[in-house]
Amino acid sequence: MKPLSGLDSLFLHLETPATPMHVGAVHLLERPRRGGDFLARVRRHVAKRLHLSPVFTRQLASMPLDFANPVWVRADAVDLERHVVRVTLPAPGSLAQLEAAVARLHAQPLDRTRPLWRFHVIEGLQDGGLAFYTKIHHATLDGASGVALAHALLDLAPTPRKVEGPRRRQPDHPGLVALVGTAFRVTGSQTVNLVRQLPALARVAARLLTSSTGFSRNLAFGPRAPFNRVIDAGRSFATASLPLAEVRRIATAQEATLNDVVLALVSGALRTYMNPRGGVPKKSMVAAMPVSLREAGNTEATTLATMTLASLATNVPDPIERLRAIQASTRAAKDVTRQLKGAIPTDFPSLGLPWLLSAAAGLYGRTALADRIPPIANLVISNVPGPDAPLYLAGARLKTYWPVSIVEHGLGLNITLQSYAGSLDFGILAARVGMPDARPVARGLFEALAELAEATDKAVTPAKGASDRNRATALARSVLPQGVPRRTRNTTVRTSRLSDA
Repeated sequence: MKPLSGLDSLFLHLETPATPMHVGAVHLLERPRRGGDFLARVRRHVAKRLHLSPVFTRQLASMPLDFANPVWVRADAVDLERHVVRVTLPAPGSLAQLEAAVARLHAQPLDRTRPLWRFHVIEGLQDGGLAFYTKIHHATLDGASGVALAHALLDLAPTPRKVEGPRRRQPDHPGLVALVGTAFRVTGSQTVNLVRQLPALARVAARLLTSSTGFSRNLAFGPRAPFNRVIDAGRSFATASLPLAEVRRIATAQEATLNDVVLALVSGALRTYMNPRGGVPKKSMVAAMPVSLREAGNTEATTLATMTLASLATNVPDPIERLRAIQASTRAAKDVTRQLKGAIPTDFPSLGLPWLLSAAAGLYGRTALADRIPPIANLVISNVPGPDAPLYLAGARLKTYWPVSIVEHGLGLNITLQSYAGSLDFGILAARVGMPDARPVARGLFEALAELAEATDKAVTPAKGASDRNRATALARSVLPQGVPRRTRNTTVRTSRLSDA
C-alpha cells in the first residue's frame, strides 16, 4: 500500500461531474511501415511495459466511510481492452473533428474502480494517419512525472527497445484493520511534518507581506472574462504548434526568458480573442501558473507543485511594452516562489478531509460563487519542458505533443504547452459554456507570434532588420485562415495534413 499525499488527494476530493481532474495529451502519429491493426499493436506494446510505471498498475482502495484519504494498492490485473480503446472519427476526419472528439472524451471522468488511466487510438483521419489521446488522473502524477511516464511508454527509435520482464508481485488486498491502521499512522506523520513546517511558512509569509517584491500586486484580482464563471462538463479544445527556434530567437533578442515570451504570446492571443467579444478589458488579465517543487532527479509518480500568479499585461497594446510588463511581473512571482519553495507543505493530515472537500466542491458549483466573486486569476498557463528528439509509440512516430489539462469553476480556460522536437505544442482547453470554440485562441497564438517577431525585428539594426522582417512576414503568411500553419523554408512548423474545416 502507498498512501496518497495531501496534495494528490485534493484532485480526488475536488472532482465533480462538471470538473473531472485528469490530464492527458494528443499525438498525431505517422503510421508505422508494418501494417495490421494498430490498436492490437499498442495493446501488446503497453502490456510489456505495465511494470515500468506504478501509474499503470495501481488503483484506489477507499477507507471505511471515506473518513480519510484512500491508498494506492496494486491491481489484481489490468484489462487492456478497457484501458486501450479505439475511436473512429466520422468523415472527413478533419483536425476540428479530432479536437471535438478529444473535448468530448476529456469531459468523461475515469472509472475509480480501475487504475486511473485510459488510452485512445483514434482512426479515420482524412490524411490516413492516426492519433493517440491519453487520459490520466492528476491524483497520480503532475506534468514533470508525466514526462517520466512517457519515457516508460515511448521509444527514441521506430524499433521498440527491449524491456526486461516484471518481477512477480502479488496484488494488494488490504483488510479493514490494515486500512484503518494506515490512515492513523499516515495522519500522525503528516501532522508532525505540517507542524514542523508552519513556523517557516509563517516567517516567509510575514516577510513577503512587508517587502516590496510586488507580491501584493500579483495578488490583485483580474477582470471578469466570459470563461470566469461556473462551468458544466462541456468542453472545447484546440491545438497549435509554434516553432521553438523562432520563440527562442525572440527571447534572446529581447533578453527575456522563453516562458516570458510564451506568456506574451498568450496575452496577444487573448487580446485577439476578446476584441470582437466585448472588447479587451481595461484591467490586465492574470495567469495562474503551476510551479514545480520537484527536486532534480525526482521522477516519483505524484504531484509536487504549487501555483503562482503573474500579470499578462493584456491592457498594453504594444507587444514589446507588453513583454516588458510581463517580465516585471514574473520576476516578482519568481521571487515569491523562491522564498516560499522550501516552506510550502505538499502533505497534510487527511482525517475527515474527504467529507469536507467533497462537500465544499459540490457546494461551490451549486451556489454559483464563481459567478459572484472577482477572479483571482483568469486562466491557467502551464509550460512543461519536453524531449528534443522525436518519440515513437509501437513503431509509430509522434508528430505532435499537444497537452490536455483541467478547467475549474471560475477558471474555465487552461493553456498548457510542452516543448517537443523543435516545436512548442499548445493544448487549449476551455469550458464550453464560457468559450464555445477554443480555435480562435489557437489562431491568435500564430498572429501574436508574427506580431511580436515583427516588433522585435524593427528594434534591431537596419541591415539585419530588413532580412529579419522578411522572415517575420513569411511567418505571418505561413498561417492559414483557420490557424494551421504551412511548412515554410525559413520556419518549420510541424502539423498534419488535416484541414481545419
